[in-house]
Amino acid sequence: MAEPVTALNGARFDGLATIADGGPTGMITLRGDLSAKEVKAAVKQAVGLGIPAQREALSGEGTAALWMSPDELLLICAYERVAETIATLDGALKGQHYLAVNVSDARTYMQVSGAGAREVLAKLCPVDLSEAAFTPGMFRRTRMAQVPAAFWLDGEGVFHLICFRSVADYAFNLLKTAALPGGEVGIYG
Repeated sequence: MAEPVTALNGARFDGLATIADGGPTGMITLRGDLSAKEVKAAVKQAVGLGIPAQREALSGEGTAALWMSPDELLLICAYERVAETIATLDGALKGQHYLAVNVSDARTYMQVSGAGAREVLAKLCPVDLSEAAFTPGMFRRTRMAQVPAAFWLDGEGVFHLICFRSVADYAFNLLKTAALPGGEVGIYG
């Protein structure tokens, strides 16, 4: 069986921040009534997490639940566990109105870390990324220059970013350019 290959194929850049391909990552779009007890129980059973509030990301052991809209979550799990996770959701939600679909290969997952991570993202996204305004567990769907992107901040200060696979090179190069040494703005320093 062939090994999965990401659109960025392990790319990494170290500058004001480190921009890195996050590797093959399981991603499942789950749509349904997020307030329903059945959906809450299914998400808990599938990824071990609750339902995130609006603009929130919940993280677990190799899993995450990301708020995408009032009736949509993006569930993150190990790439090789996607089919099993969807089967768990299907079993738990039998008889309910929902959609659970594997979008892993349609998306790219990157990480932005280091002292300049906030500044690098702020150059490209219309989001207040000051430490007071954007704290761990917050999640945003936004534009990154000319492409849609979503990101969240974990407790270690790493930004996790998702965009469409078709724009992976463009997104990586945007981040890389924003992270070039000598391009410091100093807004968050």
